[in-house]
Parts: sequence; C-alpha cells; structure tokens
Amino acid sequence: MLEKLRELEATYDKLSETLGDPEVASSPEKYRKVAQAHAELSTVVEKYRDYKALLKEVAETKGLLEEEEDQELLEMARQEYQELEERRVFGEEALKCLLLPKDPDDKKNVILEIRAGTGGDEATLFAQGIFRMYSRYAEGRNWKVEVLSANQSSVGGFKEIIGLIQGENAYGRLKYESGVHRVQRVPETETQGRLHTSAVTVAILPEVDEVDVKIDPKELRVDRFCSSGPGGQSVNTTYSAIRITHIPTGEVVSCQDEKSQIKNKAKALKVLRSRLYEKALREQQSEIAETRRAMVGSGDRSEKIRTYNYPQNRVTDHRVGLSLHQLGAIMEGSLDAIIDALITSDREKALQGQKLA
Repeated sequence: MLEKLRELEATYDKLSETLGDPEVASSPEKYRKVAQAHAELSTVVEKYRDYKALLKEVAETKGLLEEEEDQELLEMARQEYQELEERRVFGEEALKCLLLPKDPDDKKNVILEIRAGTGGDEATLFAQGIFRMYSRYAEGRNWKVEVLSANQSSVGGFKEIIGLIQGENAYGRLKYESGVHRVQRVPETETQGRLHTSAVTVAILPEVDEVDVKIDPKELRVDRFCSSGPGGQSVNTTYSAIRITHIPTGEVVSCQDEKSQIKNKAKALKVLRSRLYEKALREQQSEIAETRRAMVGSGDRSEKIRTYNYPQNRVTDHRVGLSLHQLGAIMEGSLDAIIDALITSDREKALQGQKLA
C-alpha cells in the first residue's frame, strides 16, 4: 500500500504542475478536469505526507531511547514515543480507509421505496412514520425530498410510498437502510393494551439517468388509467395515472400523484431505471453484492434489520448489535449514530487483511 501511496503522490505533484500550464489554464474544460482530479487526491496525499513526517518523528524518538542516559529525559522520551506510536496507528488506519475502493454510486441521489408488510393498518401507519423519519433526516442534511408515488390506506398511513431524496452523498449515507424494519407497540385502536408487531420493507436505490440505463421503448407496456384517492376534481375523471411494465423483467411501476400524464410517466420511468440498475448490479457484480450482503443483508427486502420497540423506548439494529434508548429522537430523524455505526462496521470488514507495506 505504501507503493500505491507513493504513486498517488507522484500523480498529485504532476497534476499540480499541469494546473500551472498556460495551455490548460486557457481551456476551461481541461482545467476543470485536472482541478477535479487534483482535488480528489488532495486529502489522501496530505494524510500520506503527515504520515511520513510522523514516521520520521517516531524514528528520531526511538533513537533517543537507545542513546539517552539521563533518566529524566529518558522518561520524557518514552512518553513521547508512546504518544507518537498511538498517532502512527491512528494515521495508518486513516490511510487504509482513504484507500478503500469507493462505491461509485455513493454520490448519487436516492430512490426510497417503503411498503407496509405484516400488521394491516398498523403497518401502514408505521410506513408513514418511517417515511417521515427519513424526510426529517434529509431535512437536517439540507437534502430535498420529493414524493414520486403514494398509495394511502384508509387510516391515513401508506400502503406504499416512493420518494426521491436529492443531496450530497445521499446514497452513501442511506444505502444501509434497505431491509425489513419491525415495530413493536400498542396501536391506538387496541382497547386491551396488547402489544402488536408490524413491519415495513425499505428499499434504497441509487437514482440513475438514461446514460446509466438505456430502456428500449419497445420493451415497455404503458397503461393509462384514472387516478384514485386524494387529488381534487380531476380524480377519476382524467386518464392521468400511468402504469409502466418492463416486459423483459416484469418490473411494474405506477404513478398517479401528478395531474399531468407526462409528469407521471417521467416519474415512473425514473423509478423503473433505478430498479433495473439495481438488478443489473446484483447480477453483474456478485462479489460486491456478497460483500454488501455480509454487512447489511441480502437486499431482497425479506430480512429484518432493525426493531423499533416503543414500550422500551429502544431502537435496535440487529446487524451491528447496536441498541439506543432514543426512539423518539430517531423517529424525528436522528439517524447519524446508527448510520455511522454501520459505515464503521462496513469499513472494518473491508480493512481486514489490509496492511501498509
């Protein structure tokens, strides 16, 4: 890995020289590409240079330990050496993390799909609560949330809701949320105070565009129908709702939130592209998929990843064994403690076996 770091430093230095080249500076497009590459390497190169300076300090202090005879100075050198060694280990781990392969999808926006599972009306209300939780989390990070499609239940919850979350590193932060989320609580309609268990499935997909996934219009069946549910006077009077079926895979996406047929079709295609992209990744990148499954489950939306226990004010993520007695705050969007723990665990697994040599 040290050889890799040396190569990155040499590339960084070359890019620094290129930025000063008049020919590059006179071309906005060339300058932008070089500046972007330079910026992407800056963090790891700066950390590497700090690490090299630290190694020099460690070597010098170790030399003092071997040569110094004064006991007071020797003790000071021992303490300094111990502190430097701790910093060296920390710096080494930081470099390992920076050199880990990056998920190219991390910077993408997110297609969020939430569906009520077992539990009837109570599950639809929990689906509503989970969507609100992610919306509040997005709000705290200055991300934008847009509802693409929603199917409400008779009690005001969601049988299904699909949304678009737009923001910096949205997929990188939320990709661990796919799976089954279980809730244990006493429903408001429960007269005898009995505890019920319900569940919803959450799917986190990276938003993709036409460049990432090309869809042949001949492979689509588009059905138009009247909207149902909230929507004003046009409900059940105009054929604005859209259902798109991708014939080769059988994927079906419906959208009826907009009064415009064109807008509904555009939203439905956005969801379809993301689903097909995820499907292609699972099929073509089995090794990556296995690594992710080991961390966050199979992603087949049938695995329990987290339990929200209301009587105990507790949220437990079963993948990392983390329990927090802060259910109210978490349902209001305070998810960073859980997400950070998942990211840390993922990195630790990826770092196993890596050595700076």
